[in-house]
Amino acid sequence: MASDAILVDWQDRHAELFGKHLIRLRHRLHESPLFSDEALARLIERVPRAHYHVNTMNRSFHDPASWRDGEIGDARGEEVLEAVRNGNIWVLLQRVAELDPDYRAALERIFAEFEDKVPGLKTFKRKMSILISSPKVQVYYHCDIPGQSLWQIKGRKRVYVYPNTEPFLRQEAMEKIILNEADEQETPYEPWFDEYAEAIDLEPGQMLHWPINGPHRVVNEDCLNVSFTTEHWTRELRNRYANHYANGVLRRSFGVRQPRIVESGPALWGKLALAAAHRYSGLQRKNRMTFKVDFRVDPKAPMGMRDIDAYELAK
Repeated sequence: MASDAILVDWQDRHAELFGKHLIRLRHRLHESPLFSDEALARLIERVPRAHYHVNTMNRSFHDPASWRDGEIGDARGEEVLEAVRNGNIWVLLQRVAELDPDYRAALERIFAEFEDKVPGLKTFKRKMSILISSPKVQVYYHCDIPGQSLWQIKGRKRVYVYPNTEPFLRQEAMEKIILNEADEQETPYEPWFDEYAEAIDLEPGQMLHWPINGPHRVVNEDCLNVSFTTEHWTRELRNRYANHYANGVLRRSFGVRQPRIVESGPALWGKLALAAAHRYSGLQRKNRMTFKVDFRVDPKAPMGMRDIDAYELAK
């Protein structure tokens, strides 16, 4: 193994598990200056409004109705970090690899290693998002559409990963997310799901990769957390996306009650064509997600935030 490799303990068996089963590995990126407080503060100040989210939520139990959206406003990067450290805030910085060449280089190195180690793996549309979150903050039950990995940099958290099959992940829920009718956080959840989850305690220098669309939720320990996610697409992931997209259209426009997932052949080609035709017709753009923004980061306020007059933000 090269001395500058990002992944520390990769073994041959992980190539067979990648994308299909939960994998936990060690990495070196928690040592990178890209994730120092100074670097994060400067990055916070550079990320445009369209590419970040600030949220707060009930930390005691699963309560999606308590999830609120906020804004950074004029706060300096150091002030945001102070508010997060002492408050109840979750900051998501999106598309950072498009903003800064150093983060882009780190992202490219990650996937160069994955593609070198997993035979036949070809990825595209890669992205990196950085998560900076307060002690005991939660990320509620949800699923992501692209392939996902979570990389821990600072602090500790417990990650619950659930089976990516019904009843934990229903086809109708996936269709709503893909058609922008619902947010990922609206994935239906029942407390008894936890009996079937794998719970992993994640520490700095560890990462998780889970199966396609695997539902998951996160609970921070009593410490500031910094982590980042990577997402990617493959031909298999694209085909699964097109299946759900086309099935949503068939269900809504043609009354098909139980559309199937197909893996190959003319039926798959038809779904790829239907999804593309609908997506690029302009119909999907009418379903842009809107968020009610009603607080602003403020390190001097209780829980690191203060209420503001609400306004709508569309993305």
